[in-house]
Amino acid sequence: MPFLENIAKQISKQKYPPVHLWEPKFCGDIDIRISSDGTWFYLGSPIGRKAMVKLFSSVLRYDEDKEYYLVTPAEKLRIKVDLAPLIVVEMIVEGLGKEQNIIFRTLTEDIVTLDQEHPLTIFNNVETNEPCPKVRIRGNLEALINRPVFYELAARSVIDEKGELNMFGVWSSSQFFPLGRVEE
Repeated sequence: MPFLENIAKQISKQKYPPVHLWEPKFCGDIDIRISSDGTWFYLGSPIGRKAMVKLFSSVLRYDEDKEYYLVTPAEKLRIKVDLAPLIVVEMIVEGLGKEQNIIFRTLTEDIVTLDQEHPLTIFNNVETNEPCPKVRIRGNLEALINRPVFYELAARSVIDEKGELNMFGVWSSSQFFPLGRVEE
């Protein structure tokens, strides 16, 4: 079985609860925080069980009020997120140039292909004044691309061939995703 077919099979097996359909009553805040390195904390202590973190992340939602919630059909609890709720820790590239596909894996085992549904965005971290790349994972949830993966991504970057955008970026799923401006 070709590599991408294997990845596609894994992606199709990912099942998440329909948190976007649930509208439970807000029950308050819960002392859960996701740090900027992707560590989940409860009452100030790291949650060491990966299965528990995966479970919590599967019912995580980012709402229009710009807050993160753990949502069930009966409850909605607000949590704190330092920078992003998910962290990309691995990148796999299949193909070359415009025909390549870039696949990301998060700490919580989410797997997405960089494409129109899962776009890449760059924002400026106000604390460090550094560019921070994110990719949409599901719903409104985004994953911060960790530094080593970002360096891999930057190493694969090209200048947009028409020169109209004056940008450098990467190709995935036949789309160009800008990473930054070309300095003149």
